[in-house]
Amino acid sequence: AFGEAFFTAAATNPAVMKYVSVLLYRTLGPALPAGMDQAAAVWGLCLMYAQKNPKAAARVGFDGDTLQAANALFTEMLNNPSGVEFGEISQEEMWQSVEKPDNRIRLDIPEMLEEWTRLDYVPRREIDYPMILSAGERRSETTNTIVRSDKWHKKGAYAALAMCARDAEALGCSDGESVRLVTPKASGVVTLSVSDRMQTGHISLPNGMGLDMLDENGKLKRRGLAPNEFTDSSWRDPIAGTPWHKHVPARVERLEGA
Repeated sequence: AFGEAFFTAAATNPAVMKYVSVLLYRTLGPALPAGMDQAAAVWGLCLMYAQKNPKAAARVGFDGDTLQAANALFTEMLNNPSGVEFGEISQEEMWQSVEKPDNRIRLDIPEMLEEWTRLDYVPRREIDYPMILSAGERRSETTNTIVRSDKWHKKGAYAALAMCARDAEALGCSDGESVRLVTPKASGVVTLSVSDRMQTGHISLPNGMGLDMLDENGKLKRRGLAPNEFTDSSWRDPIAGTPWHKHVPARVERLEGA
């Protein structure tokens, strides 16, 4: 009954398909098992699948008209959260999914070809920011920080900025000293860790830091720097739009009196 009502509404009101995920969540969602209301949108995906792939769905038992097949598939998914076999296709049928006349996957994407001409491009290095910050390094002591206090940290300085010995010596800084990290986006004080893993001109911050934690007096205290705050969103990949977290112009300053 719900499926037929949905079809009728979609045929008479174009806004239904525009906001289909929200509508399914608000209508079908409350009728689903407890905690499964957000799965209502998957019913819509089952409907689209059954409509486009009736033979593949029928081979594994989801047959009948489109609505019957979609309902059966959705019910099977609800009852089997570990996974469902939703179709079976042949090698020949598989290539029909490539919607080009010759059934070939096109690799000559104009935007990608344009980027290939720039492979020898050297990313900018600002005069005021002579170093390159790699933000979000995964370290052995930086897992699951979102659900853990800083007391689990046992190895090395907490949330330290890694730098090679040559660069540290040029700044007149030593291991364990507090320094100021500056990028076009932000600045903050961080503990320096002199590391033989780093190359000259490169520095690195661990992921998952800049967290507010309770100190021994029960007061909130921020530990470390949040890498995202130092990443400029305008300095990003031109196609994906992802900020270049691993190539952030930066500089490190020695604190006065240090």
